[in-house]
Amino acid sequence: MAKLDMKTMIAALLAGSLAVGAGGTAFARGGDTAGYDPAKFQQHLEKRVDKALSGTDATAEQKAKVREIVQAAFKDMKAFRDQRVENRKAMEAAMQAPTIDPAKIEQIRTAQMKIADDTSKRFTKAMVDAGNVLSASQRQAFFKSWDERFGKRG
Repeated sequence: MAKLDMKTMIAALLAGSLAVGAGGTAFARGGDTAGYDPAKFQQHLEKRVDKALSGTDATAEQKAKVREIVQAAFKDMKAFRDQRVENRKAMEAAMQAPTIDPAKIEQIRTAQMKIADDTSKRFTKAMVDAGNVLSASQRQAFFKSWDERFGKRG
C-alpha cells in the first residue's frame, strides 16, 4: 500500500472514531429536535473530542478544528437522516398499497442508496479533514491510546 493511501486510511479511521464518539448521542435522539440544546451539544462534543485526543499532544487549536469539522459533518448529515426517514415512510406506503408498483419501489430503493453513498462521502471527508489536522505522530498516539482502551480488533 502506498504511503499516501496509508495516511488517508489512518486519517479516516481517526476522524471516524472521533465523529462516531462525538455525535452518537445526537443521532440517538433521532428526529426529536424539541429537546435539542445547541449549547449542550457543543459541550458534549468538546468533551468527546478532548477525551478522544487525550492520549495525544494535540493542541487546543487542533482540538477546536477537529470539533468544528465533526460539528459541520453532523449538521450536514442531519439532512441525510431526514431523507432516509422519508424514504422509509414512502417504502412502507408503497408496500401497503392495494397494488405493488415495482417501478416505484425501485425508485425509492435507488434514492435510498444515493443517500447512503452521499452520507458515506460526507463522513469520509470529515474523517480525512480531521485526520489532516493532526500530525502523523499524533494520529499514531491516538491509535495507541484507542487500542489500550478498546483492544485491537481483528
